Formats: sequence, C-alpha cells, structure tokens
Amino acid sequence: MAQITAALVKELRDKTGAGMMDCKKALSENDGDVEASVDWLRTKGLATAAKKAGRAASEGLIGVSVDGAQGAVVEVNAETDFVARNEQFQAFVGNVTQIALGVGDDIDAIAAADYPGSGRNVGDELTDLIATIGENMNLRRAATVSIGTGVIASYVHNSLAPGLGKIGVLVGLESDGDAGKLAALGKQIAMHVAAAKPLAVSQDDLDPAELEREKAVLAEQARESGKPEEIIEKMLVGRLRKFYEEVCLLDQTFVIDGETKVSKVLEDAAGDIGAPVSLAGFQLLVLGEGVEKKEEDFAAEVAAVAGA
Repeated sequence: MAQITAALVKELRDKTGAGMMDCKKALSENDGDVEASVDWLRTKGLATAAKKAGRAASEGLIGVSVDGAQGAVVEVNAETDFVARNEQFQAFVGNVTQIALGVGDDIDAIAAADYPGSGRNVGDELTDLIATIGENMNLRRAATVSIGTGVIASYVHNSLAPGLGKIGVLVGLESDGDAGKLAALGKQIAMHVAAAKPLAVSQDDLDPAELEREKAVLAEQARESGKPEEIIEKMLVGRLRKFYEEVCLLDQTFVIDGETKVSKVLEDAAGDIGAPVSLAGFQLLVLGEGVEKKEEDFAAEVAAVAGA
C-alpha cells in the first residue's frame, strides 16, 4: 500500500478541485496513483474534469506570425511578467516567431537557426539575453499551420505588442472564395478557439488513448447509476456526444452567436464567400499551460534567514 502523503493529496486537489478528504480516499482506493485517482473521482461525480494544466505557470510571451500560406506560434517563458514588457525580450520572441515560419515547429531546429544580426544562433542569443536581463528564460514550444489555397487567420489575446500576448491562435481555412471575407471568418473562428479551447478539429483527430480513457470514465459514471447495461450503452452515446461538443472544434457551438455549430458556420459561409470552405487546422498556445509555477513559502524563507 503506497503512502498517501500531503503532497499527493495536494497534487490531486490541484488537478481536480475535489475536497481534501475525497482526494485522500481516492488515493487510498488507487494505491497512490494520481491519474487513476482522477478517474475514480470523476466516476463518483466529485471532479468535473482532469485539469491537466494544474495551476498555471510560467510568465513570458506567445508570439504569432503569418506569412502567406504559413503561420507560426511560439512560446518563450521567463520568470516574471516584468520581463514580458521588456523591449529586448519582445524583440527576441518576435524574431524567433519569424524564424519558426521557415524552420517549422521543431524547438531544437529553431534553437540551432541563425539569429538575425547577431552572428549567433537562437540558442546562444537566448543565453546572452538571460545574462543581459538577469532572469532565466526558456524557448518552450512552437506550432505551425499551413494551407494550399485560402487564408491563415491569427488572434492574440492580452496583446502587449503586435503579434505578442498571452494566448496565440492560428486557424487555416481552405477556399477559393473571396479572400477578404474568408479572412474575416478566420479571425472570428480564431477568437472562438481562444475562448472555447478545443482539443482537436474533429472526432477523428482526437488522441485514441485519451478517447478510450474518456469512454471508460463515462461508462463507469453511467454504471454508478445502477441502470442495466443496455441503458448504460444509450447513456454512453449521449455522454460521448456531449464530450465531442466540448472538445472538437467542428462540434462546438460558435461563441460569436451562441447557437450554431462551427461546422454549420463553415457550411453556411460558402454562399457569402463564393466557394466551399474547409478547416485545414488550428493551433492554440496558452502561456504557461501545463507548467507548474513555483510556490514561494515566504514565512519559511523569513524563518530560514532569521535562523541564519
């Protein structure tokens, strides 16, 4: 039997928002396995979702750039929000985002690319910037979207400078129709993505392992009702439909009007734009998502200084 420590209980609480005693019981029932305990709490209706990001994280900036049929979004982290307002740091993030347009989303390839006007590569330029500003920084991740014919739309939320902010979105729309109207539609869908945070374009794009895990949780929730298996199967169909509507972009309700499915918005737009419209893909980066923020114990720090 694994030891159920206070740290384990806290980790589970941060992930699920469930009560302390419920978290402790869940860990006891699952031999200290946090992920299994998350699912156990969900089947009992004590946690609404597995919050993978935990408490958000690092500071820094998201950079977004579009050039014709290619778009890139990059996250560079720093220790404090103060650095995000530093013009040198902003220039670095902007330049790295431009580099990602040509290099792609491989962080190692971006770090090895030449940094403009410095005689150094991106990685060495970041090291120099760390020494200059005096704060640790990290080139964390990048993502790209490309299309054949159409537009790539972008949206930056909480923008501190053009193309720089806390949330960055790219949306690729394929169409031979009116480019101006297509761009306006793309901007609205990008804003929707920032607000609704879908995990995939469609049901077919979901991670199979994650989908199977979700099905298992939903089935167990249904069994908790005590109903027979044939009823449980019908309940599972309905609950899966709701899950798809929450995480698949095409199945989500468009936040702009609050009633139309995104798939129907694209279908209806064809008449106005003058040609069919399809969603080639999207990318969403939220600053600090999935990175645990270091929690300072000020009282312990003062006590340690006093003791010294």
